[in-house]
Amino acid sequence: MALKADVAIVGAGPAGLFAALELAEKSRLKVLVVEQGKAPRERFCPEQSYKGCAKCSPCNVLSGVGGAGTLSSGRLNLRPDIGGNLYPLVGEAEAWRLVKRVDEVFLRYGSPSFLYNPNGPDVEELERRAAAAGVKFIPISQREIGTDNAPAVIQNFMEDLQRKGVRFLLQQRVREIGKGFLKLDGGGEINAKYLLIAPGRSGQNWLAEEARRLGIPTRHEPIDLGVRVEVPAIIMEPVARISRDPKFHIYTKKYDDFVRTFCVNHRGFVCMEVYEEDGIVGVNGHSMQTVQSQNTNFAFLVRVALTEPLEDTSAYGRTIAKQTTLLGGGKPLIQRLGDLVRGRRSTWDRIEKGNVNPTLMTVTPGDIAMAYPHRVVTDIIEGLERLDNVIPGVASSSTLLYAPEVKVSANRIYTNKDLETPVENIFVAGDGAGLSRGIVIAAATGIIAARGILKKEGLPAA
Repeated sequence: MALKADVAIVGAGPAGLFAALELAEKSRLKVLVVEQGKAPRERFCPEQSYKGCAKCSPCNVLSGVGGAGTLSSGRLNLRPDIGGNLYPLVGEAEAWRLVKRVDEVFLRYGSPSFLYNPNGPDVEELERRAAAAGVKFIPISQREIGTDNAPAVIQNFMEDLQRKGVRFLLQQRVREIGKGFLKLDGGGEINAKYLLIAPGRSGQNWLAEEARRLGIPTRHEPIDLGVRVEVPAIIMEPVARISRDPKFHIYTKKYDDFVRTFCVNHRGFVCMEVYEEDGIVGVNGHSMQTVQSQNTNFAFLVRVALTEPLEDTSAYGRTIAKQTTLLGGGKPLIQRLGDLVRGRRSTWDRIEKGNVNPTLMTVTPGDIAMAYPHRVVTDIIEGLERLDNVIPGVASSSTLLYAPEVKVSANRIYTNKDLETPVENIFVAGDGAGLSRGIVIAAATGIIAARGILKKEGLPAA
């Protein structure tokens, strides 16, 4: 027997949750959210969060109510052009209103009130020092939920939606999208007038395949390929006092490639990120409010765009990540920067002689240059050496590099400004549709898509 709703939302990450909230607060439409993962409190495992154990189900990390980002550091970058770009969709003024709306909702459900808001002479001095080294520093207001706080915040969010009449169907995978229906694994079906597809990064390949089947145009986006860098926290302390998650943009000398820092976890932990379907074991970073390490980690990423004959950047990135996982024997690789520069693999003995104790031990010492293209390795080394002029010590011989760290952008699904696809009444939102690359922008696209549905219903959308 088929379930029925006015709006069926696929995915309970930021995009799906904020879309459901917008619809629940501004209409009497019956909303059903389908999510392949678990409820927030069932996803959280302290060991997985900061010790990097391999016992937890990967689905708990990448899927579940709240999405993948809130089980990382849950960091909110409060700018419309970081983690995506809202300006082309709604214009500057509305983009900032959406960011403010997202922030207010997270605060309502228990996000910490403290705001990292870089300004003043210290910020100006950091910008000046970065510019002198050929590096661009981007100040951003940020709020950090924290991996350990996120389950409670998202549980509050989910329970409030339920009180508002939103239904959740958890641990249920959608197999097929159709006009007015969803087919579920196991043979069930959901009938709905409107579909809002927001499966997050873990569902991006599935959504791309469904878009092709439905004749919805897509385009490949660039990917970010790099490493997770780990250094003593004392090295990053002066910068972390100015900006919790400092954004540095660099163009390398040899290839003029774009390299950036991403997801800085001050006194945080490196963790595994497992993609079972692709056979990839990658790395990510967590930042806790109640437990801290002596290290700071951040992603250091090279932007890769491809043209003909291979335009599928996602396939390219997955191939490199698989090769890295293979060399690691099913574990991520770890290497000292000094060993990478010298062209030799790291060993545990060499790592133990350094001054950085790794926070993730489920790794294999090796040589990242055996898995990564020479151009990317050159970019990483050059970029870290340039960054060392801004943050002395970051390019130390003892600095640890973990791989693979690949940020694959989903195929960008073709939509109108309301995020409706060419198939009438099928809307998309979030990272899985190639519309965002972070929590805040994903949430904002969920609001935009929900307002598109309200508009079609003749209801006020603002």
